[in-house]
Amino acid sequence: MRLVAIAAAVAFAATTTRAQTPLATTITTLLADPAVSHAHWGIQVTTLDGTPIYSLDEAKLFHPASTVKLFTTAAAMQMLGPKRTFDTKVVGKLNAFGTITGDLTLAGGGDPSFGTDDIPYVLHKPASKNPLHDLTELADALVAKGVRHIKGNIVGGDYRFAYEPYPIGWNVDDTPYAYAAPVSALSIADNSLRLTIAPPADLKSAKLSDFTKLEQNGIPYYTLDSHLGITDFKYPTNVDLTRTPGSHTVRIFGQMQVNAPPDVEHLAIDDPAEYAAQLFRKLLVDRGITVEGKATTLHELPTYGNVRANAEPGDCDVMTVNGSGCPVSCMVYWPDGDVLATHTSQPLTAEITYTLKTSANLHAEILLRHLGMLDGCTPSYSQYGISLTRAYLLHIGLDPTDFVFYDGSGLSTKDLVTPRATAKLLAYAATQPWFSQWRAALPIGGVDGTLSDRFKEPPLKGHVFAKTGTLGESRALAGYLDAASGQTLIFAIYVDNHTPGSSADRVVMDKIVAAIAAAD
Repeated sequence: MRLVAIAAAVAFAATTTRAQTPLATTITTLLADPAVSHAHWGIQVTTLDGTPIYSLDEAKLFHPASTVKLFTTAAAMQMLGPKRTFDTKVVGKLNAFGTITGDLTLAGGGDPSFGTDDIPYVLHKPASKNPLHDLTELADALVAKGVRHIKGNIVGGDYRFAYEPYPIGWNVDDTPYAYAAPVSALSIADNSLRLTIAPPADLKSAKLSDFTKLEQNGIPYYTLDSHLGITDFKYPTNVDLTRTPGSHTVRIFGQMQVNAPPDVEHLAIDDPAEYAAQLFRKLLVDRGITVEGKATTLHELPTYGNVRANAEPGDCDVMTVNGSGCPVSCMVYWPDGDVLATHTSQPLTAEITYTLKTSANLHAEILLRHLGMLDGCTPSYSQYGISLTRAYLLHIGLDPTDFVFYDGSGLSTKDLVTPRATAKLLAYAATQPWFSQWRAALPIGGVDGTLSDRFKEPPLKGHVFAKTGTLGESRALAGYLDAASGQTLIFAIYVDNHTPGSSADRVVMDKIVAAIAAAD
């Protein structure tokens, strides 16, 4: 089933809107503030049907940061469908005596939330008492089936997606941290580990082993190499991490004040499928199952043989609504044996709510690769997902020169988008049957997600539904707001090259949103 051409329904006027209305005058005054006037600003404000109200450099390209997730999740709602789920399967050959005669494979199905309690999204939800509950469920299912002995290895099956852990344009300085965790079809607990650094009460006991705790779920994975100094109150706390990709040594450096609050860092797991296999093996052994082999992993290495680098206008043959993705029968690799246990994720709407509310980069990247699965029966390349998303956006009427994406999350420094392209996507989404679910998934001003601490006072509290974005010296905010006029308005605000370390641009951005809401 192909999408029906509906671009005309959200067509924009060709002219920009810079007349000196009261709103335009207010925005001009706000942007004249010396703290923000040297930055590059782009703004588009429209009615819900796309009629322009105010524009400023709306056709210029900006770094979108995490507002890219608007594009990725809208494409996922359209093409994967709100009810889509993802399965993680355990596969092996089980004989009548309770023995797995070969390897036992934990086959990743691209469940972004496998091994976590992130879904359903709840603001300030306490951490799970058992972060490995999904793996535990699968291990218990094997015990219930009578598995007692495994002759082969425990294999972490990461072959549903081609192994491209880091998209183009991600900064290597980000890779030690969980927000830049490597992408895998077999993810576990957001592909992150928690590191807590609590300084000692005095300088004499300033040894790493005394005040550093790395939670590794019973399986040693990283070693710590500390060059962190403990200082008196003359010097501020400044803790940094570094890790070479492929290395299992985390270097900690900087300084920490005596009696400072604990510093909590979330480390990215270098190879999530490998770590999942190690954890699964331990859980099985803990349940009395004998495992002769070791924990290992199987990645599908990329070949780039037939990957389309881009989509052209009208290239929409692959755009299937509610597609089921690539069936198991035509995967490049599938392990021998029967499916012995299955864990099924919650539906896509719940996944997208978490992704948008918390701006979860890993989750958005996995959704992008699921979109890539619609393009044929090969392991999903990130470029397939990017191409599919681009085809979708062209189909709904976006100008092909208005956006360039290299990932699905916005962490890539190469992503570019115009304010008018963002506003047009938001107008199109408002015409779709999944719109109410998608809008509710956006952070709500003063209520939840990444806007819980912004727009905390009436009349904006509870009336701004928007995606935030921050990357280096770029910031973004785009979504919907309930205006004083009774209308629902669309806005997209981007700023590039603001002063490093400054939040003045965010303050002005929020004042612009307030001015839009108050305008007649």
